[in-house]
Amino acid sequence: MGFLAFLLLGLIAGAIAKFILPGRQNGGWFATLILGVVGAMLGGWLGSVLFNAPLEEFFSIQTWLVAIGGSLIVLLIYGAFTAGRRR
Repeated sequence: MGFLAFLLLGLIAGAIAKFILPGRQNGGWFATLILGVVGAMLGGWLGSVLFNAPLEEFFSIQTWLVAIGGSLIVLLIYGAFTAGRRR
């Protein structure tokens, strides 16, 4: 998968993770992109270690599931660290 496809996957996976997770998360589209890309990397690593499901094809359901799952994990960790800074 190319670099731009990976960024697009991260942005969409991060947006889906923010939609799935209840509550209000801080950050705009750039934070969503960063959290989504980090989440896709984490999901790809966990998927390859636990389920032997790497991030190779953009239109593969496995790719999307592990990217969204990783983004949810990263978003939960991000929310735990920024919970004290909310107004």
